[in-house]
Amino acid sequence: MTREKIIIGITHGDFNGIGYEVLLKTLSDSRVYDHFTPVIYGSARAAAYYKKGIEQQMSFNVVSAAKDIHHKRINVINCVDEELKIEPGISSPLAGKMAFRALERATDDIKSGLIHAIVTAPINKANIQSENFKFAGHTEYLEQKFTEHNAALMMLVSNNLRVAVVTGHIPLKEVSAKITVDLIVQKLETLNNSLIRDFKIPKPRIAVLGLNPHAGDEGVTGTEEREIIIPAMKIAENKNILNFGTFAADGFFGSEAYKDYDAILAMYHDQGLVPFKTLAMGEGVNFTAGLPIVRTSPDHGTAYNIAGKNAANENSFRQALYMAFDIVCNRMWYNEISENPIKQEAKLERGGKIE
Repeated sequence: MTREKIIIGITHGDFNGIGYEVLLKTLSDSRVYDHFTPVIYGSARAAAYYKKGIEQQMSFNVVSAAKDIHHKRINVINCVDEELKIEPGISSPLAGKMAFRALERATDDIKSGLIHAIVTAPINKANIQSENFKFAGHTEYLEQKFTEHNAALMMLVSNNLRVAVVTGHIPLKEVSAKITVDLIVQKLETLNNSLIRDFKIPKPRIAVLGLNPHAGDEGVTGTEEREIIIPAMKIAENKNILNFGTFAADGFFGSEAYKDYDAILAMYHDQGLVPFKTLAMGEGVNFTAGLPIVRTSPDHGTAYNIAGKNAANENSFRQALYMAFDIVCNRMWYNEISENPIKQEAKLERGGKIE
C-alpha cells in the first residue's frame, strides 16, 4: 500500500449515541493530520448536526470513495442515502442499519487496501441485529470477516495495563463449558504474538487468572484450574510463552500485582473488564488482536443518557485513534525487521531492546 500518510477509517456507529461527538472533538485538533489521515464512514448530515452541538469550527470533505480523500481535512464517505431522523439518546432500527452499512463499507475498503486501520465508534448491539449482522459485537463480526473461529482476541489497553479475555460476549453460565485446553493455548499464543508485533515487547510476561474463587483453592472451589488452565499454561510454556499463574482475580488486582506483567489473560468478560474499567475507565482502548487488520475502539458504549448534550469525554476515542496509528506503524516495522531477523534476534538475546 503506497500512500503519502497512514489512513484510518472511522465507522460512525450509532448516530444517536455519542460517537459523532467524541470523534469530532478528537478531529477538531489539527495536530491529528500531522500523523495520519482520518476518514469517517457515516453520514455528512449527521456530522454537520453534531458539529453544531460541540461548537467547533471545522469543515468536511465529503467524498464518495476513499481514493478521493484530502490529507489535511476531515473526510466523510457518505454511506447513507436515506433521509435521517437524528434523535440523540434514542435507539432506532435505522441507526442500527446505518451503523452496519458504515462498518461494511469500511471493512470492504480495508480489504481492498484503501485504508490502513479501522476505529469503530460505539454501536447498539440490539438495534444493529439483522439478517446480515447476527453477532454479539464488533469483535465477533470482524473475526468472521477476516479470520478463523476463535482467532480474534479482545484486549483492553491503557498504557501498560493490557487485559485480554479467553471468552468474550457469551452468557456467564456458558463460560466453564467453553474453556478448553486448546482454546487457552490459542489465546495465549495470540496474546503473546500481539504483544511482540503490535506493542514491541520482545519477551512478554503474561499473567493468567483462574476461573474459580481463589483460583480453585486446589480443587476446593473448582477443578478447572488444575484440569484445564494449568495444563494449557504448560503447553504454552513449551512454546516459549512466558506465562504465570493461576492467580485469583481479586487478590491479583487488589495487591496491584498486575503491574508486574505485560498483559493479563482473564477467563471471561467481566473478570477482566470490571477491574480494567475500575482502573482506567475513560482512558482505555478496545483492541482486537489476532486479526490481519488493525481495529480499535473506545472503551465505552453509546451513552444515550448524555448523547447530544456536549457532555461526552473524547479521551478514550482519541486514545483509540492514536493506538490504531501506533499499531499500524509497529506492524510495518515488525514486517521490515522480520525480513532479515538474524541481526535483531542476536540483539535481543544479548538483552537489548526493540527500538
